[in-house]
Amino acid sequence: MVSGTPIWARYFAVIFIVCTALFLLAPLFVVMGVSVSESQFISFPPQGFTLHWYEKVLSSDAYVSAAWTSLWIALTVTIAASLIGGAAAIALNRRSLPASGLMSAALLSPLVLPTIIYAIGMLLLWSAIFGPISPLALAIGHTVIALPYVVRTCLAVLADTDPFLEEAARTMGAGRLQRLAFVVLPQIKPGLLAGGFFAFNISFDEAVLSLFLRKPGLTTLPVQIYGQLEFSPDPSVAAVSTMMIGLTIVLLIIIDRTLGLGKIASV
Repeated sequence: MVSGTPIWARYFAVIFIVCTALFLLAPLFVVMGVSVSESQFISFPPQGFTLHWYEKVLSSDAYVSAAWTSLWIALTVTIAASLIGGAAAIALNRRSLPASGLMSAALLSPLVLPTIIYAIGMLLLWSAIFGPISPLALAIGHTVIALPYVVRTCLAVLADTDPFLEEAARTMGAGRLQRLAFVVLPQIKPGLLAGGFFAFNISFDEAVLSLFLRKPGLTTLPVQIYGQLEFSPDPSVAAVSTMMIGLTIVLLIIIDRTLGLGKIASV
């Protein structure tokens, strides 16, 4: 007879989960609180209530320009990483590429390579071959570090799909493009959406790579926040950080409405 879980273990599990949630969420609430403080300096608990810092961010050319730069780079990275990562995952799943094991390891290697090392290498390589840093260099760099997430999520989805569905479609006369459009892509849709979500957030929040691959007029939002904290810290950095948190929540709601967070979490 299997004995039940001891009552002390249940209490310990509950306490552990609550402490973990507080440890992860408390910094976010601190940032939100600072963003509405009337103090001219970053301090907690907040003193009074004001939306002045949000108005300052939205009226600041530096913040707005950096936000647009981060947004279009993140969208570019999301599209590129989804296309490349989805295609690579399909090929790796079918083992139709030579040395597929080595290819898989290479595609997933940015997960274990320190970002600062890659950033220095990317800076030196681009400068030696192409010269000055450009927005294309930054987009390529972000795509490389976001690509493993798309590949990993798509491979996880493809591992649970029925390989005979595509064979059945081929037997019924469907061509390669038809099988890709009506069989394969619907199967890996959860992986593409989850990978695209990760790719967008990683690119939008990336600071180290953006700091090395920057030039005058090419400043992303994380780099702008870093510069503000270094030279003139005030609650405006908390306000823009709160907006970034809100953007992530909006993306999660959109994915939940279109696909369901349950499917994304199971990838």
